[in-house]
Amino acid sequence: MKFACTQLSLIKALSTVNKAVSTRTTIPVLKGILLNIKDNRLYLTASDLDLSIETSIDVQAESEGSLVVNAKLFEDIIRKLPSAIVKIEEVGGKLLISCLGSEFSIVTLPAEEFPSIGMVNELNKVVISKDIFKELIKRTSFAASLDEKKGSLTGCSITFNNNVLEIAALDGFRLAVAKENFNGPDRKVIIPAKILNEINKILSENESNEISLILDEKKAEIFIDETRVIVRLLEGEFIKYKDIIPSEYKTRVIVSVAEIQSAIERASLFAKEGKNNLIKLEIKDGNIEITSRSEEGNVKENVSAEIEGEDLTIGFNSKYLIDVFKVVNDDEVAIEMGSAVSACLIKPISGDNYLYLVLPVRISAN
Repeated sequence: MKFACTQLSLIKALSTVNKAVSTRTTIPVLKGILLNIKDNRLYLTASDLDLSIETSIDVQAESEGSLVVNAKLFEDIIRKLPSAIVKIEEVGGKLLISCLGSEFSIVTLPAEEFPSIGMVNELNKVVISKDIFKELIKRTSFAASLDEKKGSLTGCSITFNNNVLEIAALDGFRLAVAKENFNGPDRKVIIPAKILNEINKILSENESNEISLILDEKKAEIFIDETRVIVRLLEGEFIKYKDIIPSEYKTRVIVSVAEIQSAIERASLFAKEGKNNLIKLEIKDGNIEITSRSEEGNVKENVSAEIEGEDLTIGFNSKYLIDVFKVVNDDEVAIEMGSAVSACLIKPISGDNYLYLVLPVRISAN
């Protein structure tokens, strides 16, 4: 293997594939990147077995070949080099890197030890707008559980049905659902939320307007420009979340997203994690009074709102509400509540492109 390329193009490719490098594994080859030269292109591949990423760049190759190099060390070296032509050559089991006055030598591993990331059956291939897919991930993935013991709840349910693409996530305390019209075959899979977040970063770094998504029985494959991402799907059934969405309310509030988000963020300065980040909302007379208190002090915020139905005093984990308002693009939202102990819905004033359910926190009567 012997080739040359620009430092800038190489670092961009490394930044993409390194999202799949395993940081916890004891298997040395999974800490590495597979480099493969073929037809004047350098293919870079990384995998932690659940997520695999392959991308490629144009290079000037004198000889082909493949090997595995430590991902962190290789990227650190390339990132520190000047913005110039980088020359790379394999000699005697080592990778020689030179750029202007700098020279490095790295021990390599055989390419044969790297796991095959395989191919996915293209039977269920769909093409979708990159911006739509990014937005749906942003609006939902934060609500997935972080507890690995919760299995499918650590993932997002992705459903293609009746010309609608819908993504949902929940962790037992909140639910996030977002959808957009889409023409494609019916299909349903569960993809780990943390992997979807990494995919979103890759989408942000690429200029393509569309992505190709292939959903197999056990894997999903996403093509973005010159990058291929393969994800192992989560097994098991996803909770039938539509069954837990309330159909009625006793109190409905229409409020400015910016105003209530800012007020809750200020109130949360006194909300303690050990007390569920508790804030209290008192809803009456066209006003939402938001309060929080701790040993260090207390705070009171007032936000004007359009209120329909009964007065209500209700408590929430402030973080759960802030997470929702951060991803809502509308100027105003509707908040629907049945009682101080029943689930609250946050939804658009008109339409049904998104819906959030947040469970309240019980508060003392006084």
